[in-house]
Amino acid sequence: MWLKFLLSFLIIGFCIGLGYIAAEKYRARRRFFAQLDGFNERYLNELSYARTPLNDFLRAYPYAGDFGKSVEAFAAERKLSFAYGYLTKEERADCADYFSMLGKGDAASQSGYFSAKKVQLAEQKATAEREAKARGELYLKLGLLAGLAFVILII
Repeated sequence: MWLKFLLSFLIIGFCIGLGYIAAEKYRARRRFFAQLDGFNERYLNELSYARTPLNDFLRAYPYAGDFGKSVEAFAAERKLSFAYGYLTKEERADCADYFSMLGKGDAASQSGYFSAKKVQLAEQKATAEREAKARGELYLKLGLLAGLAFVILII
C-alpha cells in the first residue's frame, strides 16, 4: 500500500517537473525582455546625463542569462548574437536593430530613437510576462494531469 503511494507521488512529481522544464523557455523570454527594458532605461539616463563611453557603460552593469551573453559579445567584438529559440525572427531582428544603433550618431538622435523604442520594449516585456505566467501554469497543470493519468493507468 505504501509502495503504491510512494510510486504515485514520484510519478506525479516527475510529470510536474517535466511541465516545469517545458515552461522554461517562456520564463527565459520574460527575463530577456525584462533585462532589455531595464537596459534601455539605463541607456536613456546615460545619454541624458553622464555620457560615458559605450564600452564602459556595457561593462558597468552585470546582466544574467542570455541577455548577459549578448551584451558581453557585443561589448567584446561588436558581434550581435540573438540565436535563442524563444525569440521569433521579428524579435531577433528588432534586437539586432536595437543593438546596432548603440553608440551611433549624436546623443540627441540616439535619445530620440531609444525613447521611441521604450514603448515597444515595455509592450514586449508585458506580453512576455503574461505569456510566461499563463504558459507556466498551463504546463504545470498539464504535468499534474498527465501524472494523475499515469497513476490511474498503472496502479
